[in-house]
Amino acid sequence: MKTIVEINSVNHGSTGTIMRNIALAGEKKGFTVYTSCQRAKSTQGEKYHRHLYIGNRIDRNIHLCLGRMTGKYGLYSSFITRKFLIELDKIHPDIIHIHNLHKGYINFEILFDYIKQNNIPVVWTLHDCWSFTGQCPHFERVGCRKWVTGCGQCPSYKEYPSNIDCTKFMYEKKRESFLGVKDLTIVTPSIWLSKLVRKSFLKDYPVRVINNGIDLSIFKPRKSDIRKQYGIEDKIIVLGVASIWNVRKGLDVFIRLSKELDDKYQIILIGLKQEQIDRLPSNVIGIERINDTHQLAEFYSAADVFFNPTVEDNFPTVNIEALACGTPVITFPTGGSAECIVEGCGMIVTEENVKDFIENISVCSFDRDRCAQVGLSYSASDKYAEYVQLYEEIVRRYEK
Repeated sequence: MKTIVEINSVNHGSTGTIMRNIALAGEKKGFTVYTSCQRAKSTQGEKYHRHLYIGNRIDRNIHLCLGRMTGKYGLYSSFITRKFLIELDKIHPDIIHIHNLHKGYINFEILFDYIKQNNIPVVWTLHDCWSFTGQCPHFERVGCRKWVTGCGQCPSYKEYPSNIDCTKFMYEKKRESFLGVKDLTIVTPSIWLSKLVRKSFLKDYPVRVINNGIDLSIFKPRKSDIRKQYGIEDKIIVLGVASIWNVRKGLDVFIRLSKELDDKYQIILIGLKQEQIDRLPSNVIGIERINDTHQLAEFYSAADVFFNPTVEDNFPTVNIEALACGTPVITFPTGGSAECIVEGCGMIVTEENVKDFIENISVCSFDRDRCAQVGLSYSASDKYAEYVQLYEEIVRRYEK
């Protein structure tokens, strides 16, 4: 029986859920799978039955503090990383599956030295661009291309955050650490990100696209009393959903949109903090994060259109959740956000022509049945099965 160890920054949220569900899919196919993540206040939710915590809250806070002062996120936590590797020695993993290494919980240099010394095959799912930049998880908004040849003089280093620009040093440190792994397969959730990888210093490694998936037993067209509940039966509902609303997710676009739409439209935003709700224009309905996914699916189903004005994203799950509920999607040509859009199921617009989007909501011919049909191609169980198939391919290579 082959053993897999998954490593991620958290065991909750989108990446934590993906990690756990891949573990479940692997177990069903006969693999012994462990999950692992940092121990922090935000990671005390559901965990897999074979789970290893990496370090403790004190170490993580020290790592984050030092990272903020120096810009060297990922080069601290040496002791707890070595302690974690002692646990890996006991497990003898046949494959290490990496997700997010940032968030200040592990020393990536020590981890990759261990991988190289032990010739352990690696699967690395990139949920953003951090692995091949000096620091940034995303760089589209500022239009930076320095990561292609080497970072330095970063236009957004303070956003990570960091007090000094250490991106040139960190770019070289990552390049030195990540290159030289004998067997590394990179997985990206979007075609867009796979193309970026092929332009980065990771370009010589094989890249496979496995889209994020959703639970189709939950996200499907549903009957809903949302319109009646909010007294908006005769409105055209424009829905936005995000786990964190900020400029990157397009909150400012929605605010501007609320000033341009007439009263036959109703904007609903889900995932806001209470202080954000308090500042919303009176014609926008603001709702805090909805943890009940069945209820969230009711909002998707009630909406006439789902609008995702994200300006930096990989492959947003909210788009496919909306489609699976039969709701057309309008989005910017950002990252992989538009990759799920097909004819009759949505539109791709730019921030400059948001007014066109407003005028086209009611006149475009959207096919809700076709939207739901497109959503069926993003079954989470099918996507997790693709990861297991990748594990099996790697195992077969070493059995020859």
